Amino acid sequence: MIKKILFSVLFAFLTFSYADVKGADVKGSNMLVTAWPVNVGSLNPHQYNPHQMFAQVMVYDSLVRYDGQGLEPSLAKSWKVSDDGKTYVFSLKENIKFSDGTSLDSFAIAQNFEAIMLNKERHNWLALVSVIDGWETPNKDTFILKLKSPYLMTLHELSLPRPFRVLAPSAFMDGVINTNKGIKKPIGTGPWVLSESKLGQYDIFNRNEYYWGKKPAFDSLKILVLPDPNSRIIALETDKVDILLGEGSFSLENFVRLSKDSDYVAKKSEARLTNMLAMNSHRSATKDINVRKAISHAVDKEAFIKYILLDQEKIAHQFYNPALEYCDIGLVPFEYNVEKARQILEQAGWKKDGQYRKKDGKVLELDLHYMGTSPRQKAIAEATQADLMNVGIKLNLKAEENTVFANIQTSGAFDITFNKTWGPPYEPHSFTASMRAPSHADYQVQLGLDQKTQIDADISKIITETDTKEVAKLYKNILTTLHNEAVYLPFSYELDLALYKKDRFKNFEFGAMSMEHMFHTLEWNK
Repeated sequence: MIKKILFSVLFAFLTFSYADVKGADVKGSNMLVTAWPVNVGSLNPHQYNPHQMFAQVMVYDSLVRYDGQGLEPSLAKSWKVSDDGKTYVFSLKENIKFSDGTSLDSFAIAQNFEAIMLNKERHNWLALVSVIDGWETPNKDTFILKLKSPYLMTLHELSLPRPFRVLAPSAFMDGVINTNKGIKKPIGTGPWVLSESKLGQYDIFNRNEYYWGKKPAFDSLKILVLPDPNSRIIALETDKVDILLGEGSFSLENFVRLSKDSDYVAKKSEARLTNMLAMNSHRSATKDINVRKAISHAVDKEAFIKYILLDQEKIAHQFYNPALEYCDIGLVPFEYNVEKARQILEQAGWKKDGQYRKKDGKVLELDLHYMGTSPRQKAIAEATQADLMNVGIKLNLKAEENTVFANIQTSGAFDITFNKTWGPPYEPHSFTASMRAPSHADYQVQLGLDQKTQIDADISKIITETDTKEVAKLYKNILTTLHNEAVYLPFSYELDLALYKKDRFKNFEFGAMSMEHMFHTLEWNK
C-alpha cells in the first residue's frame, strides 16, 4: 500500500507545467532570487496570516534574538532582570535607524508594545501577553518592561517572529496606534526593505542601507510566487532561482534526487519540530481512549519514515523531541503491534462485523482532515487509512483548503487531524502555554480529557515558576498525561532543508528558528 501511495506522489511530480515559471528570468546583476508558494503580504509585524513569518523577520527586529542556544542582543545591547523576575530593563543600541532613516528609540519600542497590547486577545496564545503589566521609557535609550508575575520565557517570546517586532512610528497610520487597522508601509530595522509586490507574481526586497548589522551582499532579493513545488524545482534547475528553502519549498523526492547530484548542495538542519496526528478527545469515537490507543498501535510510523519521508526525518515517539530541556522523561513508546490494537478494540466492545467494527450498532468510523495542498499529508493520510482498515476502523479522508483546515482545527470540528509543534524557541514553554487557549488544535484535542483542568493549571504554574526542579516536575506530569491518554500520535521530527547549486554561494546557514531565512548572510561564491 505504501509503495502504491509513493508511486502516486511520484506521478504527480511528473505532471507539472513549465509555464508556471514563464517570465521568471528577469534578474538584476546583483539580485538574489528565490521562490515561495504565495506573496509575502503587506507585512504588518503585529498580525498573522497572510503575512509570511520569514518575511516579517527579514524586515523587522526585536529587542533580543534567539541564537539556537539562548538569547543574544538585537535592538537591545544589554538587559537586566530584577531579583523578583518582574522587571526587565533594556538598554538600546545607539544610532540604529529604521529603513526610512528615522531613529529608533525607547519611545518607538513603547508605541509598538501599546499597539500589540491593544489586541492582546488576538495574541493570547502567547503567555507573555497575559503577564505584561506595563512599560516605562525613562529616557530614549532605556525601555523597561513590567510584568505582573515572573515568567521564565519572557526573553524567548520577545524574540519570536511575531508579534513583538518593531515597526517605525512613521509607518503607523496617522493618529492611529492600533496596527490592527493597518499600517502605512512595512518599515523596520531589519536587513531588507519590501520595495515592490505583484500579486501572484513576485515580491522584491532591497537591501536596507541603514541596517545596523552586516549589510546583505545583494542589492536586492526577488521572491517569485510559484505555488507548485515542482515548478520551483524547475526554476532552480534552469537557473531561474538561486536557492530554495523553507517548509514545502520542494518535495522530499526532489531533495533526495538533487542531493545525489554533484552540482547541488542539499542542506539539512537539526531536528526542529514534531509532526503528528491529533485525536479529538471530546468528539466521535476518539472520545474512547481504547480507540485512541488502538490507533497508536495500528499505525506503522517506520513505514512513513522510509517510504513517504524517505528517511529525511527522524521517527518520533513522543510529543516533544526528548533532546529539548524538560522533555526527556523516559516515556514508553506505543509500539507498532497490529494484534495488540485488535485486542484493545475487541476488549472495549468494538466487535468485527464484516470489514469494520461496530459497537451498539454503530460502525467505528472516523474522519481524518488534511491540507489538500500537501502531497505528504495526503500520502500519510492514505497510509493511515490502510493501516486502520487492517484493524477494522473505517477512516474517511477529508482534503481541505488551507484556511478551512485551520478553521476546523480552531473550532474542534474534527475526529483526527494533522498537527505539528513550532520548533525552538517556542518549545517546550510557549507551545505548551498556548494549549490553554482555543487558538489551534491542541486545546480542542485535550478538551474531553478528565485531566484537562489539571493540565491547564500545571501549565499556568509553569508560566510563573522560577524553580527549575518544580518546572521539570510539572512538565513530567503534563507530558506523561498526554502520552498515556494517547491523544497524539507523533510520527516524525522534521528538519529544515535547503537546495542550491554548489558553485553559487558561500556562508549559507540555517536560522535558529524555522522561519528565519538568513538571506542577508549569504555571499556569492566568486
